[in-house]
Amino acid sequence: MAHLATDYPARSIVEAAMPVLNGESRDRIGQGLRDVYVERCDAQPITDAQVELLLRLRQKERDRRRSP
Repeated sequence: MAHLATDYPARSIVEAAMPVLNGESRDRIGQGLRDVYVERCDAQPITDAQVELLLRLRQKERDRRRSP
């Protein structure tokens, strides 16, 4: 079973150092992630809940542009 950060007492987890990646490594990882996203997520229809959230976001953006 996977353990979550919330399973441990506060401040008991030490942050691991991030590996240093050169530009080529970052580009290859990024391209791989984009490919997986397009294959699995981008081709699927969005749900009604997601549509509703997008519409609410657009309305809030419009409201902000109209207010002084």
